Amino acid sequence: MELTDKLEILADAAKYDASCASSGAPKRDSIGKGGFGATTGMGICHSYTPDGRCVSLLKILLTNYCLYDCQYCVNRRTSNVPRARFAVAEVVRLTTDFYLRNYIDGLFLSSGIIQSADYTMEQLVQVARELREVHQFRGYIHLKTIPDADPALIEAAGRYADRLSVNIELPTQDSVQKLAPEKSVHTIKLAMGSIRRKLDEKAEEPKSPRFAPAGQSTQMIVGADASDDQQILSTAETLYGSYKLKRVYYSAFSPIPQSPKSVPLAPPPMMREHRLYQADFLLRSYGFQAQELLPASGGNLALDIDPKLAWALAHREHFPLDLNRAEPHMIARVPGIGLRNAQRIVDLRRLRQVRYADLSRLRCSMKKIAPFIITADYFPARDASPSEHLRRSMAEAPQQMNLWPELQAA
Repeated sequence: MELTDKLEILADAAKYDASCASSGAPKRDSIGKGGFGATTGMGICHSYTPDGRCVSLLKILLTNYCLYDCQYCVNRRTSNVPRARFAVAEVVRLTTDFYLRNYIDGLFLSSGIIQSADYTMEQLVQVARELREVHQFRGYIHLKTIPDADPALIEAAGRYADRLSVNIELPTQDSVQKLAPEKSVHTIKLAMGSIRRKLDEKAEEPKSPRFAPAGQSTQMIVGADASDDQQILSTAETLYGSYKLKRVYYSAFSPIPQSPKSVPLAPPPMMREHRLYQADFLLRSYGFQAQELLPASGGNLALDIDPKLAWALAHREHFPLDLNRAEPHMIARVPGIGLRNAQRIVDLRRLRQVRYADLSRLRCSMKKIAPFIITADYFPARDASPSEHLRRSMAEAPQQMNLWPELQAA
């Protein structure tokens, strides 16, 4: 098979994996050194650096042959799709050639399981080793970790990769047993735990060998099983606390041709994936807990309003909030006020009282914040508008955008 044909098949097969962001990579370049590449250069798209720039990654599978028969996966053993496999040298060549032509800034490499977990992991590590040691590549490398692989291989992967990821795929053990019987949540968490221990060792001993400086991440598929958003967020919260993950990524299930009957025939609303990312950000950065966003009894996030607004409407006892007196963490919980503006408000009130016009100058979402705040010159009546009325006024019906609306009109 021609290399271009392999690239077409294996790049397309990798598109379902969302956990390829390059945030957290250390600043590294080749100025004054041998080799080439950088983790801070400008690119075209696909991923984001810690300072918010969009960069490009070569996102491919080593192979889409797989011993496993995960029901939600297009590359499962029983799937009728074209198959291909890269040699290690071919991945190395593609990465170096694409970088030198300014197409990419790094590599995201995953793989189906071939022969054994150890054999597959050895192949992934060999790609990274050759890039780093033979070609002196200094760009970003993200390797997908095979959970059943020998811990020594995972340790070797961490020496060459900027980030490692172990995909948990589904939020509950029951779902994994039903849809991915060859996999085990216990084994996946053991792999996550071994990566965390190596990261902790590196943090305690800075002079110890380099190990995955951008940390580890994982991915959960949304809508492939009956798990609701409460289960998904609770699992994410546990993973963040237990394994110090940098990110949990959410990927809406995409039905594939000739899907087995064990998975849905229709995808979940894309807005559901979006709301989970918003809720995840509230968990990581705003101090929310999963049980605050959804009750322990279960349920899904609202699709018509964002999770922060939904929480505020459900807890009107905290509002309206006096911005001149409130704690900073509560100011950040006001709908329409983000973390940066919350800090700006705190800084401003050290100089003088915060007024309503100040919030407009900070470009806060005035429609959202108006019912929830008190300033020196603005005093809305408590509970003046019922929560359901506020919800109807602030909700926006999701609309599918068209690529060429003028053609649709015609």
